[in-house]
Amino acid sequence: MGYARKVGWVTAGLVIGAGACYCIYRLTRGRKQNKEKMAEGGSGDVDDVGDCPGARYNDWSDDDDDNSENKGIVWYPPWARIGTEAGTRARARARARATRARRAIQKRASPNSDDTILSPQELQKVLCLVEMSEKPYILEAALIALGNNAAYAFNRDIIRDLGGLPIVAKILNTRDPIVKEKALIVLNNLSVNAENQRRLKIYMNQVCDDTITSRLNSSVQLAGLRLLTNMTVTNEYQHMLANSISDFFRLFSAGNEETKFQVLKLFLNLAENPAMTRELLKAQVPSSLGSLFNKKENKEVILKLLVIFENINDNFKWEENEPVQNQFSEGSLFCFFKEFQACADKILGIESHHDFLVKVKVGKFMAKLADHMFPKSQE
Repeated sequence: MGYARKVGWVTAGLVIGAGACYCIYRLTRGRKQNKEKMAEGGSGDVDDVGDCPGARYNDWSDDDDDNSENKGIVWYPPWARIGTEAGTRARARARARATRARRAIQKRASPNSDDTILSPQELQKVLCLVEMSEKPYILEAALIALGNNAAYAFNRDIIRDLGGLPIVAKILNTRDPIVKEKALIVLNNLSVNAENQRRLKIYMNQVCDDTITSRLNSSVQLAGLRLLTNMTVTNEYQHMLANSISDFFRLFSAGNEETKFQVLKLFLNLAENPAMTRELLKAQVPSSLGSLFNKKENKEVILKLLVIFENINDNFKWEENEPVQNQFSEGSLFCFFKEFQACADKILGIESHHDFLVKVKVGKFMAKLADHMFPKSQE
């Protein structure tokens, strides 16, 4: 009798374990299929939620049909035997618990419902989960909920007042790339706020280092670039990136199209600040920078890069800075500008370029650069 009882308990344990593994597999598969729906930050406009179209993530179905496949996953205890009164009550309780859990998650995850907005008390609970949990899947779910709520302007102040900024920033030390990406997205949404930016500036160096050293074109790298772009919308914290500009030029040259565009947004912010002009000109640029001006490169990449070059050229006082021009080292952006005639052979000589606007913009930039570097009075 004792042996049969042990066999029964072992069998029940195997059944329960298999059911739990199946549920985890189903949920994990759904998360992987929908992970690209996670918010990836705004355009960098302070307190402009309208420019963050992807600031929601829905990892669960919004279908209210009781026959939905996602709702069929219910774990029943081993004593919930079919055909007995006690078993019927136990199965009913299990179904009710599963339904309540599903609806609670839907309320947090659905992007199309007012239930997405959590109360301050609920936000406090989510922050406690982020602070105390070490399990990646719990951290991921909690950060998704925070990221969704941080897309709302009034919630950014609440999360800050609840002490959420250092709690989320602490997650940047994790080695899990998925969790780190979600933390960067939350910080990106929170950074669209002047007071939050003031408190987040202490993490800029860490974010900058992590962005540069992350795997090229990875989600973590792109999320870090978006956060840095938001943090440099104003001129106040741009100087903190001065020592990393050369690394960003390297990312721009080596990255794919998405990475290029994100680095260009960062450079556009820096190039509009006259105080950063000298830092940009000192930066070491890859020798392949001139080769970007060819007909194989994306037209928008070339045009945005030309806008950046024009801003730098306009902000730099060539005559006033003539005594210090020799201080720029070989391979710097300044030397790239100074050797514009060599570049012109490659750039202006692209008569076969399929886009007329690119040729006009390049010619205009080269003419302005020549006027600044070689004034007519010196001819």
